Amino acid sequence: MVFPLAAVTLGAQLLVAVADRVPQFNVEPSCRAAAESGATVRKDASSCLKDEREARDQLSRQWSSFPAGDRTRCAQLTQTGGPPSYVEVLTCLEMARDARNLPKKDFGNTGLR
Repeated sequence: MVFPLAAVTLGAQLLVAVADRVPQFNVEPSCRAAAESGATVRKDASSCLKDEREARDQLSRQWSSFPAGDRTRCAQLTQTGGPPSYVEVLTCLEMARDARNLPKKDFGNTGLR
């Protein structure tokens, strides 16, 4: 029983650490790969890096305005299944905020809300 408690305690500390500050990503390899693949709208790695820097700067300014749970979820989500991206973290946070601010509609007896 000691091990599961230790794992939960460690996991909780890691979640708080992720939520407290903007994560640090190395986006250069993914920007280079995207530019070399030709599978992206971005024409070169420098454009990608500029977008990532701008997103990081915006995250630095707004980080504390997003709920801690959203910050943790979005930071972890962007590192799942591929290289991390500040643009993705920012987009995730903005979508979570905007979804929370949508007006609530009553769909009658359909069970949807």
